[in-house]
Amino acid sequence: MFERAGLKNNNNKNWQLWQQHNHPIELSANKVIDQKLDYLHYNPVVAGYVESPEHWLYSSARDYYGLPGKLEVSIG
Repeated sequence: MFERAGLKNNNNKNWQLWQQHNHPIELSANKVIDQKLDYLHYNPVVAGYVESPEHWLYSSARDYYGLPGKLEVSIG
């Protein structure tokens, strides 16, 4: 599968693991930043892995709830 994807893209020699495209969004206002952060935090909830964003061990949502996370996050 990775080889087939790599053959379709001239930027690769053999294999492709990640998608090559992206759609950058300017984070121009706090409202936009909050919206994108909520989207990231709720991905594991929507996928059915956890019931609340702060329950996902690898999420910065834990820091917003005052719980320890895997990485140090500065909220300010």
